Amino acid sequence: MSDLRAELTKILDEAEWEWLIPHVQRDAVILVAPNLNLIDVGVAIASDNIPSVQQWIDELLITKPTTVQVGEWNLDRSKRFNTLIVQPYVLAQEIAAA
Repeated sequence: MSDLRAELTKILDEAEWEWLIPHVQRDAVILVAPNLNLIDVGVAIASDNIPSVQQWIDELLITKPTTVQVGEWNLDRSKRFNTLIVQPYVLAQEIAAA
């Protein structure tokens, strides 16, 4: 498990909204609430930790982007996100505006 965590930590990155659009179009983006650790979520998804993932889904802490969110982000294509690829998904966490 620590190897998985280390590997995911290495590929944690930052991306502009513009770069995420193709992944949203193929329904592969999962939004992660700001109060969750992106690496923890990635580890849970990659290791099929169904109880944790289901709890986050139930609590709306991990969701698909809504059409309203996509519309807002399309107005600011330089909006930035912390991102983590856990095939076939791209986990994204909004970076708060400064």
